[in-house]
Amino acid sequence: MPDADNTAMARYWNEVAGPRWVQRQAMQEARNIEMLEQLLAAARPAAGEHVLDIGCGTGVTTEPYAKAVGPHGHVTAADISKPMLDAARQRIDQTGLGNVTLLLADAQTHEFPEAAFDLLTSRLGVMFFADPIAAFRNLIKALRRGGRLCMAVWATVEESLHQHLPLDVAIKHLGPPATQSPHAPGPNVYGDRDYLRGILDAAGFADVAIEPRRFLVHGDTAARAAEHSSQMGAVQRLMDEKNAKAATRAAIIRDIEAAFRPYERDGATRIPATFLLVTAHRP
Repeated sequence: MPDADNTAMARYWNEVAGPRWVQRQAMQEARNIEMLEQLLAAARPAAGEHVLDIGCGTGVTTEPYAKAVGPHGHVTAADISKPMLDAARQRIDQTGLGNVTLLLADAQTHEFPEAAFDLLTSRLGVMFFADPIAAFRNLIKALRRGGRLCMAVWATVEESLHQHLPLDVAIKHLGPPATQSPHAPGPNVYGDRDYLRGILDAAGFADVAIEPRRFLVHGDTAARAAEHSSQMGAVQRLMDEKNAKAATRAAIIRDIEAAFRPYERDGATRIPATFLLVTAHRP
């Protein structure tokens, strides 16, 4: 069961964000395909390795890791969201991969086997810990000596056009979101590189490197991309926070579509974004 400190986040990912993500699974996976390609290239999973995939979601990262390590390797994939893990199980079952263990677990507190993994990885799955230092101290114990960390997290909102462009539109209609701690758990919390480095240093990782990586978020038409932004992410959260009326929501979506239209070509959008590629190892 999740630690008490993470109860609210577990509820959110099981009752709100997780089901919504699963409903839009194909679109969500297509959006970040370039990020995944860069993460896999940097992680260098090798045949026979044991991989711990944190915040595995619907298994879009788990599957290529399992294929890369082969039948003599193994991937343990953990997520706090049962709806997303159920989708991951369906994916893995369909592939016939027999070298995957799926865990419904809070990575901050779960007792993973010690010194059992060659690679600790995550794609956008580690930004929601109530106590990130405790979480990464827990996770580093699962790495063998010399084992490596390779993960992708979002940069700041300002560094990703696909995030700040629609959010700016929503703020013009609704005003800014309520002020919160800059280090409150959330998608862009590790955009503060010093904060992230401090967490990993305190957890015991060595040779921490944080590299901004550019990529393009893939989407369908500008209209579809705008509608999607109203259902997932910062725009959706702001509209819910402000109890935006239906007419206001519709106006926001129309204006986001107009903002996205310059990035549409041949019925598809490609919008610039930035993530942080984070690497380190257990000394």
